[in-house]
Amino acid sequence: MNIRISALLIICCSFLLLDVTAQVTPADIHKSTMVYGTKDSLELKLDLFTNAKPGTKQPCVIFMFGGGFIQGERDNKLYSAYFQKLAQNNFKVVSIDYRLGLKGQKWPTVFNTQVLKKAIAMAVADLYDATAYLIANAEKLDIDTSMIIISGSSAGAVATLQADWEKRNSMASAHVLPAQFQYKGVIAFAGAILSYIGKPAYQIPPAPTMMFHGTADKIVVYNKVKLFNRGMFGSAYLAELFKKKNYPYYFQSAKGSGHEIAGTPMSKNLDDIMWFIHTYIEQNKHYQMDVSFKDLNNLPNN
Repeated sequence: MNIRISALLIICCSFLLLDVTAQVTPADIHKSTMVYGTKDSLELKLDLFTNAKPGTKQPCVIFMFGGGFIQGERDNKLYSAYFQKLAQNNFKVVSIDYRLGLKGQKWPTVFNTQVLKKAIAMAVADLYDATAYLIANAEKLDIDTSMIIISGSSAGAVATLQADWEKRNSMASAHVLPAQFQYKGVIAFAGAILSYIGKPAYQIPPAPTMMFHGTADKIVVYNKVKLFNRGMFGSAYLAELFKKKNYPYYFQSAKGSGHEIAGTPMSKNLDDIMWFIHTYIEQNKHYQMDVSFKDLNNLPNN
């Protein structure tokens, strides 16, 4: 086992900690901001992007930003192209705040992952509350609640994969949502699942899941890191699990790439993402796809 466990367990997305500016959207995309909850004296807001006139019900993608559970913002300009592509293809896009559970905390270690567990649990709880808010206000917001997809980058990708896993297993954390509700899909950019109950398993098959990950990612574990009954299970591990269990998935593995894959697909793989949504979710095709590539433009100098 790689003992640089703290680097693997900390979902620290340093390259995402960029200057944040208000998101610029095309004229045909309308943005509105609202408060979906208050926790720990913190107002949690969401931005909703839509290209539709009022009264037009649309499917929805909920997005969670990256930032290592330490910092990050829902309106980082890094996500603009992704939001615009989705909105222009008739999806409502909801980018949410969530509490940053590792802010001001000591780094987790292989022997003390409780602080990381708590941070992930807080983010998942906030995602569930945002989802519950959208369901409760679906008529006013013109959201098709049978077509809610969750997506995230780095820490946000961890939270989205974790949230679908916990919901499919009817864990107590998910009881804030209607029992019959399930997410329609998951799109994760460099994510993983943290389990304290052994290898992840699903009582109900997971949502069709699209994952991007770099094989040399030193921030979020690419495959798995495990100690006794606890472990962090990354995209490569989950793809193999899905393959064995005949669950639909799309996994794009970037050979030699690092944690930049938490961000680059949101500008470079937009057509792939729309194809996945159209094929796996809208057409309900149960495919399993593994795509492996190496970017020769980013090879280190010899």
